[in-house]
Amino acid sequence: MQRRREIRRKTGLTAGGVAAALFVLWEYPWLFLGSVGAVAVGVMGWLVLQAHRRERDGDRAWRAKDRRMDLERSMTVIDDMSWQDFEHYVAELCRRDGCTNVTVVGGSGDLAADILGQMPDGRRLVVQVKHYAAHRTVPSDDMQKFVGMAFAEHHADVALFVATCEYGKAARQLATKHNIVALNRNLFGSWNSGAPLSSLLPLSGAGGGTRSRRRTNPTP
Repeated sequence: MQRRREIRRKTGLTAGGVAAALFVLWEYPWLFLGSVGAVAVGVMGWLVLQAHRRERDGDRAWRAKDRRMDLERSMTVIDDMSWQDFEHYVAELCRRDGCTNVTVVGGSGDLAADILGQMPDGRRLVVQVKHYAAHRTVPSDDMQKFVGMAFAEHHADVALFVATCEYGKAARQLATKHNIVALNRNLFGSWNSGAPLSSLLPLSGAGGGTRSRRRTNPTP
């Protein structure tokens, strides 16, 4: 008996709710149309938002791929440079990153230094550049010459060795031991694509020499 009364009560409430809804729709049809319109606008807005997110994510992926392709194309152009042009190109990268008094001195009698200049903070910058084919490695002899001259002859605070290839094991060990910043092909690619020189100095050797070798605002 109790269950029947409960069922009749729920049925009556449902019927009353339906009747009230029909009355409102009959008397105020604009309310129904407005509700339907609001729902439709909400659904359309959600669909547009999802489409925008998909387009944005696709654009990011395309830009990342395009940047990689630009870097590969840039390295291809660099590989086709002469060693003289590459020296001047590296000098321009130094200037781009705030180095001053940058001078290309490479050539006969350069004493293992191709570029001289000053870092933005005043430290003396000495650069050796090797434009080698990508499959080659920088031999120990090249690094020995630079180690022997960068500090003793050129009084480097930052001794930078830039190569378009990898370094041999012995050359890499010498660079680390003597605080030479050795940028291999990959690190140079990062520099070339916009990474500032200052961010690359800690990635290969100490990069600044010992305190006894540092001077304040030297003249290249």
